[in-house]
Amino acid sequence: MSRAEEFMARAEKAAGEFKGLTQGETDAIVRAVYLSALNERIRLAKLAHEETGIGLWQHKVIKNVIATQLVYDDIKDQRTVGLISEDIRNGIAEVAQPVGPILGFIPVTNPTSTTIFKCLISMKTRNPLIISPHQAARRSIAAAAEVCAQAALRAGAPEHCIQWLEKPAPETLSILMADPRLALILATGTDPLVRKALTSGTPVLGVGPGNVPVYIGSTADIPFAVRNIIESKTFDNGSVCASEQAVVVRWEIADRVIEEFKKQGAYFLQPEEIDRVGRIAFDSERGTMTAAVVGQNVQTIASRAGIEVPLQTRLLIAPLQGIGPKYPLSAEILAPILAFYIAEDLDQAIELCSRITRYGGSGHTAVIYSNSNERIEYFSRVIDAGRILVNMPSTQGALGGIYNTLNPSFTLSCGSGGNSLTTDNISVRHLLNIHRITRRRPNPRWAAFDLEIFLDEKIKGETIESAYNRNF
Repeated sequence: MSRAEEFMARAEKAAGEFKGLTQGETDAIVRAVYLSALNERIRLAKLAHEETGIGLWQHKVIKNVIATQLVYDDIKDQRTVGLISEDIRNGIAEVAQPVGPILGFIPVTNPTSTTIFKCLISMKTRNPLIISPHQAARRSIAAAAEVCAQAALRAGAPEHCIQWLEKPAPETLSILMADPRLALILATGTDPLVRKALTSGTPVLGVGPGNVPVYIGSTADIPFAVRNIIESKTFDNGSVCASEQAVVVRWEIADRVIEEFKKQGAYFLQPEEIDRVGRIAFDSERGTMTAAVVGQNVQTIASRAGIEVPLQTRLLIAPLQGIGPKYPLSAEILAPILAFYIAEDLDQAIELCSRITRYGGSGHTAVIYSNSNERIEYFSRVIDAGRILVNMPSTQGALGGIYNTLNPSFTLSCGSGGNSLTTDNISVRHLLNIHRITRRRPNPRWAAFDLEIFLDEKIKGETIESAYNRNF
């Protein structure tokens, strides 16, 4: 038996045992996992930072708290076992069943928080989870998985309810993804990894890249907007895929926005400096950001680019004239680097935002700072983003549960724009098969109508509609 088959056989056995658990037993397992992971939040954050060199351990603690406290608060009272709702009047009852074994990819940028999150929502829905770690974070991911698995077992979960691959070989992953016993893939990771999952033949809830544009409108509170953007883009050194990537402003407020950014610690790069940062931040041959800058601080990035910036600098901003391969910093860069565009009017500003999302961020997230409901609605109709955030930081806003009531999640799906099935923040409802029991409730209009009318070729649609409606 191959390694992949061993994992699947154990997961299949756990799936069968999971089906016998009650809601109370399931909730006890979820609570145990939540408390154990919350207790280990600092150790796991430090381990992730030491192993990957990405971000700040203090911010990784906050990520772990979001993945435990906020996720648990969101899911703890949801019914996920047996009868979960009943509409007596319409005769429809809903019964929840687990989907079955799940394969979860874990990224290097949020290793422990994403692991904890996927463990919690899988346990809540009674689905065995097989974790495939990013190799640059496999020790911290394994540590987080171990914490969750042991807590689940102590609380009565089936053996092998949570498994993890130590060093997943490409052929092992290919076999796992194509195994007919695998019910679902939660693909959080690089774009090539997500694309590979999408070709496996197994249903996928995937995450697309997040080239997030931010539009600061003329009615916005500029100091408030700038403060939010900087706090978001510097959170864990910009390593969250929902972090802002480009700021778009109207020409009439551009000077005020630039001044405010400088006041709050941003450094505007000169053309020659933009070229230098672009060369070390973006791999033109591969068409993606480089690992050398992901989650690094400003001083490290500046040093590697061979430029000098003031010591108090929190953010690098690159004024650009275009979007696409000729402008490397217009792509998604998970670091404290922002592109900056000045638009002649609202339509050009929104067109720029649309082009930014299309350049590697379709379906993900967009942000608008405005106090005009009309402008907010117009922006939301035009932009291809699953999450339109209004007057809030993109990182924390997209993750949910802090500045809004979106489901707290570390799997932010991107709909058709990102080749996924939904634009939701993935949570427990996406890991359930809902069976609907429907009882006989005759439609009185259909019962009273002369069905022979439908067979008469001479009778037109409007006449049928009128006759049908008179029966009720």
